Amino acid sequence: MLFPRRPNLWPFAAETVGGVTYGRVVSFGIMASHSRRLRASERRAQLVDTGRSAFAEQGYEGTSVEEIAKRAKVSKPIIYEHFGGKEGLYAVVVDREMSYVERRIIEAISSGSPRERVERASLAFLNYVRDHPDGFAVLSQDSPLTSSPDTMSSLLNDMADRVGDVFVLALQDAGYDTKAAPIYANALIGMITFVGKWWTEHRKPPVEEVAKHISALAWMGLRHLPKRPSLEHV
Repeated sequence: MLFPRRPNLWPFAAETVGGVTYGRVVSFGIMASHSRRLRASERRAQLVDTGRSAFAEQGYEGTSVEEIAKRAKVSKPIIYEHFGGKEGLYAVVVDREMSYVERRIIEAISSGSPRERVERASLAFLNYVRDHPDGFAVLSQDSPLTSSPDTMSSLLNDMADRVGDVFVLALQDAGYDTKAAPIYANALIGMITFVGKWWTEHRKPPVEEVAKHISALAWMGLRHLPKRPSLEHV
């Protein structure tokens, strides 16, 4: 019985020397090792993604360099080469997440009426919570003392300052004292943040619906805000 000839499945490399072409078989192991080799920028991006996922699941203290290396399928020296260690990788993850969400918030409040800006800021942050759960989990954790000082608290403070500018305009238009703007801004940011944490546990209703309620509560409260608030039962 004749068997059909099987095609040559071995990778074949050829080179020409002195007008003569030579061929050599390349092992699959060598080919595979070359296919897995990433450029430095690609490797850094991979490690950032892997680190973000690990930190989100286990926290900073619960994540080791060994764990990250295992997930990324690299050796530990690769992580030290790119980031200097776990602390350096964590700092990059936090910085990138903060920069991203801050850009989203700035875009949301860059134009429109004060109410529109409040609504857009609420929705922008909740969209981030929904679309980037690992990033939000990392930012929501307590930052280790040895890591970057940039934490969720510093991000929220910066957001509150920016939203405070919106409240200044709204209070000025209504004839209110603008000194109270930081109070209302921090109250709004804190409300959005804690509602965001609550939403990650329940995943419903849709973030658009949640943003409507937050914005309505904040804006209706501002609309009926007395010019001289007082404690009536103290």
